[in-house]
Amino acid sequence: MAKTRPGKKDLDSYTIKGTNKVVRAGDCVLMRPSDSDKAPYVAKVEKIEADVRNNVKVRVRWYYRPEESIGGRRQFHGVKELFLSDHFDVQSAHTIEGKCIVHTFKNYTKLENVGTEDYFCRFEYKASTGGFTPDRVAVYCKCEMPYNPDDLMIQCEACKDWFHPSCIHIKPEEAKKLERFSCTDCPSDDDVKRPLNSFPVSSSVKPKVFLLGEFRNVVNVVGTNGRGMSCSRKLHFLGDTTRVVLALDKVLKQVVYGMEDACPKFVIFCISSPTIDVLRP
Repeated sequence: MAKTRPGKKDLDSYTIKGTNKVVRAGDCVLMRPSDSDKAPYVAKVEKIEADVRNNVKVRVRWYYRPEESIGGRRQFHGVKELFLSDHFDVQSAHTIEGKCIVHTFKNYTKLENVGTEDYFCRFEYKASTGGFTPDRVAVYCKCEMPYNPDDLMIQCEACKDWFHPSCIHIKPEEAKKLERFSCTDCPSDDDVKRPLNSFPVSSSVKPKVFLLGEFRNVVNVVGTNGRGMSCSRKLHFLGDTTRVVLALDKVLKQVVYGMEDACPKFVIFCISSPTIDVLRP
């Protein structure tokens, strides 16, 4: 914790003006934006202090909304999603409008009812570079996108992958009524399908991952997977051409040919070098 400056005194709490809500260090708050047309800013209170004139200031760590980040909002970002940034600031406590709760991603997906004061965070964000921690996240479905808790998904009982109804040509209202589901890549004894609306949980199958960052070019890989089936995947690499070439053989063996899994999942990377086409019989 930062030391209190001369003439300042630390406060244990602050009562939001016009309310009986008490704010303490560690709480998440809604702060009044300079533009009244914008949604309130969200911040985590790090410290509360008052000067000799009893002006109360709060040291905060800002949460960014996806549209406020360098990469912008993407398809998989939830409506209530926030990024915990490395951007610290000192603001007047009078700009605090209310309190809110920023849940972990897992806890948010367990909420039966999401209130106006409920948000979630699954990434930390470096404001100066646009980098994220963690820098990759599991992807699902044929569209190979990370999980968005606002979207309905159904799980294949065989491969344990999750799918958006629209990606498998099923209407959402139909998907909610299904009891079991097997995707087109997996054998099925019947056509009965099952919806699962909770957060995708880990399984014995290694998940695909999505590397956060700028996508420029891709490496197209054509080969066979662990089942002996022909397949084609776009692998996105991060780094120069040399790094791509050195990493490609390992990726082909571990990911495309499925040395680790009988039914391998594919890993998505990034690349900043020109597109390279690689063919493996």
